[in-house]
Amino acid sequence: MPVAAVAGGEIAYVESGSGDTLLFVSGLNGVGRYWTPQVALFAKHFRVITYDQRGTGGSDRIQREFSVDQMAEEVIGLMDVLKIERAHLAGMSTGGAIGQTIAIEHPQRLMKLALCSTWTHCDPWFRRLFTARRDMYLQAGPELHSQFHPLFLYSPDYVNAHDAEIEAERARAPTRSSPVEVSVARIEALMRFDRRAGLPNIKAETLVMGTGTDFITSSYFCKALAQTIPGAKLMLYEDGGHSFTTTHAEQFNRDLLQFLLSNQ
Repeated sequence: MPVAAVAGGEIAYVESGSGDTLLFVSGLNGVGRYWTPQVALFAKHFRVITYDQRGTGGSDRIQREFSVDQMAEEVIGLMDVLKIERAHLAGMSTGGAIGQTIAIEHPQRLMKLALCSTWTHCDPWFRRLFTARRDMYLQAGPELHSQFHPLFLYSPDYVNAHDAEIEAERARAPTRSSPVEVSVARIEALMRFDRRAGLPNIKAETLVMGTGTDFITSSYFCKALAQTIPGAKLMLYEDGGHSFTTTHAEQFNRDLLQFLLSNQ
């Protein structure tokens, strides 16, 4: 993976295809390979950029303090290094929080925005869930968290059908995982996130996507985003869990592509 010097550190990224730029921004795990079910198709229509967020994957591990604002500024820094003036952005979970922030703070850098399985602020449910995840890292380390991770992300039917594949991915994760203090600091950044006041100012054409069976970011967050962002469209799948971009990849790809190509 090539590496870009951004904000005093290094961000590893992958570039595919040509045309208008589409940035895929991952969730808490931060790694660009999350978007493997999407890249090949979308690279037929766009210049696709995936990247590992700082503290994860092939990017630097020197940082110990995180905020969603800082994560958003690193996307802008990566865009600057790659000479991307404007881009579409599809953000998953944490990536959706990053997308909200960029849409509010850097509206001139966005074309269309897709917010997937993301949230508005840390309500009691979100606080309890992520406090438990943080404490799991602190008290038991990444190995135990990696065992729970598929249960957070996927629907039962998907786990039952892809158990061996999920286990193979989980087995790779502990040896490549971020330091515990990085994972803890990233979780704490999510619990501080709240961009509700700026949502009515978002100018980018926005699609909000989620499912009715998301254990992490309940569909009421999607509904709140779609109601508050001017002109936003809401698309809720009946099931698929938090990572419906994987569990319902074909449908997600079809729906996102239609949104991005409309009115072109």
